[in-house]
Amino acid sequence: MGNHTKVTVFILAGLTDDPQVQIILFIFLLLTYLLSISGNLIIIILTLVDAHLKTPMYFFLRNFSFLEISYTTTCIPKLLVSMATGDKTISYECCATQVFFAFLFGASEFYLLAAMSYDRYVAICKPLHYTTIMNSKLCLLLMLSCWLAGFFTIFVPLLLGLNLDFCDSNVVDHFYCDTTPLMQISCSDTHTIETVGFISALTTLLVTLIMVIVSYTCIVVTILSFSSSTQRKKAFSTCSSHMIVISLSYGSCIFMYVKPSVKQRISFTKGIAVLNTSVAPLLNPFIYTLRNQQVKKAFMNTMQRIVSYLNK
Repeated sequence: MGNHTKVTVFILAGLTDDPQVQIILFIFLLLTYLLSISGNLIIIILTLVDAHLKTPMYFFLRNFSFLEISYTTTCIPKLLVSMATGDKTISYECCATQVFFAFLFGASEFYLLAAMSYDRYVAICKPLHYTTIMNSKLCLLLMLSCWLAGFFTIFVPLLLGLNLDFCDSNVVDHFYCDTTPLMQISCSDTHTIETVGFISALTTLLVTLIMVIVSYTCIVVTILSFSSSTQRKKAFSTCSSHMIVISLSYGSCIFMYVKPSVKQRISFTKGIAVLNTSVAPLLNPFIYTLRNQQVKKAFMNTMQRIVSYLNK
């Protein structure tokens, strides 16, 4: 997206032109957005106020919930406004900002998932040294590293994207500003940015996935060496939620971004994008809370304190 572009406003094609389907989608997306924001906010609040959740695991979970809120807020509110008002336009500056934050939050999330895998590895494979290794300084350093890694992942493709010209069309075949439909309507040569973007996405996925696989291989080997079946069950239970979230995140991202060319239809990608930006942030709080007794207990205790305070 360059300084000499003739296009200053883009038109987001959205998901559908059918009015009845739009109403259904609007209600669905509004509900999932509100629920995902509420669910992730509850996790953030619980991990801040409950003394039993002041551990590295919940520190990372709190930051993961913040990333989920940020990511879904980057994409969904604009879509809801467009569906409600019929105004599908988005300025060049807003479009560039949306691309930047969507990829920043998305990339940072993968590095955070890798950091959470390392936390689980230390907790299960080195339990006696857990508090020493996973101290507050290391947790903060890992968190900052995730943000920096996410930024540097998108930095070079973003610089190349700022030099793209749009002179043929301003209709973006998506419900938010994504790189694939933007490159499809660019009149610049997109081969370089396609290649760099593909390498960046593949590197991020491979690096974080290798870290996750190594961590969980060590975890599984350690768990299988436990003599007690109760210990094995408890250990697997502490990791199951994280493994489900990893599967959802990597699966959707592989479908969306790891492809060598943008010359293809993106209707399937739109569907995956809806799941990734709307449904996944909603599922994650439920995955972590419904399978975690500590979080459920903290939630009940917090609710009891609120009710007691209101009855005074």
